[in-house]
Amino acid sequence: MWYACERGARARVPTGGQFSMRFIVLASLSLILAAPPSWAQVGFDRPGGDYANFPVRNGDPVSCALRCEREARCRAWSFFYPAGQNTAVCWLKSEVPARVEEPGSVSGVRGAGVVAPRHGPVEFAIDRVGGDYKSVDIAPDPSGLSCKALCEADKRCRAWTYLRPGYAGPAARCFLKDKVKPPRHKPCCISGVVR
Repeated sequence: MWYACERGARARVPTGGQFSMRFIVLASLSLILAAPPSWAQVGFDRPGGDYANFPVRNGDPVSCALRCEREARCRAWSFFYPAGQNTAVCWLKSEVPARVEEPGSVSGVRGAGVVAPRHGPVEFAIDRVGGDYKSVDIAPDPSGLSCKALCEADKRCRAWTYLRPGYAGPAARCFLKDKVKPPRHKPCCISGVVR
C-alpha cells in the first residue's frame, strides 16, 4: 500500500504480516545489541572439543582469541600461560565446552574479548617497569598475591610486580619497588600499588 509523504513523495508502508515480521526482526536486533558483551575468563579452562593447538610465542592470550576469530570452525578457545621451560599454548575448539576453574589459563568463546579481572589493588596483565630495589624468586602464584604480601611486609615497598614463570626463565619472580611507575600492558605480569 502506498501513502503520500511530505513534499509529495510516496512511500510504501508494510501491511499485516510484513509489518509484524519486520517488527520482530528489529526487536530481536535491539535485544542482541543491548546484551552485555561476553568476555574471556581469566582463571578458567574449557576442556574438550579441541581441533588444533599452537605455541603462542608472545605469551599473550589476545593472540589466541584473535586466531579463533579468523577461523570459521572455531567456537571457543583456551590459552595456557608458559610453564617452566614450555611456551604458552593456545587450543582452538569446534564446540563450546563448559568452563572449569584452572588458575594458569584463560578461555573464551568466539567473539569474546580478553579482559583480566580487576580486584582492587591487583592489576592483571600489567607491568610497572622500574623502581626496583629488590627481586626474589617466588613460588608460582597465578593470583600474584604472594608478591603483594611481600611488598606489604616491607616498609620501603610502594609497588610490586609479579613475573609469571616462563616469561623470563623457568621461575616466577617478585619485584619490589620504592617508586610507583606507570602501568604498561604486558601479559607476563601482575602488579599493584601498596602505598
